[in-house]
Amino acid sequence: MSKFTINGGNPLEGEIKAAGNKNAVLKMIPATLLTSEPVTLTNVPAITDVRVMLRIMEKLGTKITYKNKGRTIILETPKIKTTKIDKTEAKKIRASNMLLGPMLAREGKVTNVFPGGDKIGPREMTAHFDVLIKLGAQFSNKNGTYTLKGKLKGTKIHLYEPSVTATENAILASVIVEGETYIYNAACEPHVQELCRMLNQMGANISGIGTNRLKIKGVKKLHGTRFKVPPDFIYVATFIILAVITNGEILIKDVAHEDLKTILYFLSKLGVKTQKKGNDILVPKNQELILQDPIWGRTKGFYSQPWPCFPTDLMSMSIILATQSEGSLLFFEKMYPGRMFFANYLNGMGANIILADPHRIVVNGKTELKGLKGLQAPDLRAGMAYVAAALCAKGKTIIHGVEHIYRGYPKIDRVLRKLGADIHREG
Repeated sequence: MSKFTINGGNPLEGEIKAAGNKNAVLKMIPATLLTSEPVTLTNVPAITDVRVMLRIMEKLGTKITYKNKGRTIILETPKIKTTKIDKTEAKKIRASNMLLGPMLAREGKVTNVFPGGDKIGPREMTAHFDVLIKLGAQFSNKNGTYTLKGKLKGTKIHLYEPSVTATENAILASVIVEGETYIYNAACEPHVQELCRMLNQMGANISGIGTNRLKIKGVKKLHGTRFKVPPDFIYVATFIILAVITNGEILIKDVAHEDLKTILYFLSKLGVKTQKKGNDILVPKNQELILQDPIWGRTKGFYSQPWPCFPTDLMSMSIILATQSEGSLLFFEKMYPGRMFFANYLNGMGANIILADPHRIVVNGKTELKGLKGLQAPDLRAGMAYVAAALCAKGKTIIHGVEHIYRGYPKIDRVLRKLGADIHREG
């Protein structure tokens, strides 16, 4: 098991380039199964989840060519070798469930296991199975290995919740099947939109992109294309927070400003300021972090909701920001009951956090954090939050289980050292 040793207190300064969107690329890779022609993806992030997904694809029959030090990949699947997803690899990542739609659409059958990923509470597959059964698939389950099979046909789908991955599976399952598919209460996150644009560029017929009502007119086949993975707004927001809590100044290049609007609104409630610089964003140094509206902070605060509201993936980092801001702030995580538990260990670093229940905490700031030896990263986002806490704390912090962090932050220790952090990895 790998660990980080971090000596905090150094301001992070310099410039970085936004990484490719994790939640986009992990759906774009399975989407290439919908054509036998080559598909080129650029701006691919060097994260471990991508490596796992590519190993799964190779076992299905995909030929993968790497260029530009792996930042560009060419995927070509002239023939599917098997309809069984590799169990060992599938258990490592949540996104292994994104193979269901493409495999059903192309082969009429897929066998998989319930996926792995972050341990942040129950993450059931009900919405996925609902949409695929609605499209015509038959479902069977034996000891955690399930099979979906059948000829799919366009239909009307109403999601009981705007699940991102269920929406994407419905899209991937319906673009090359007969008939028209309507998806109501669809998720409309930026990565869902970019997946739709990529598919349309491959010859699909999807309308309503960016809304909660998608119309998909099935086409007979898709062709190859070249597509750039969009910048990851969670990655960008992470470094905005890292800059302000360490009293540094960071220029983040190649961002999508539209994707940051709601995030920046919430961060501004704590006094965070940023500046647009063309396609880049500058985080100025020495910012005064004060809760701007104490009544709002106590009654509303930060709460996760479907896009275009505040994203759940940024809750953990925002809690660290709140420890360095003057005022008391409520956090309400509505999706995952295991997301907040990491915050208890921040109290051992000097934070003043009250855990109200599995979904709500109150952060009382500002507090001076001190290094702690023996933190354990429970998941990707909490692991990165521990890194953030360590970077602004006084003294040495040791974080174990940092493999989780590389699932979403490519070469994160190297990036942070380039910005001036005193961080070293062992193992």
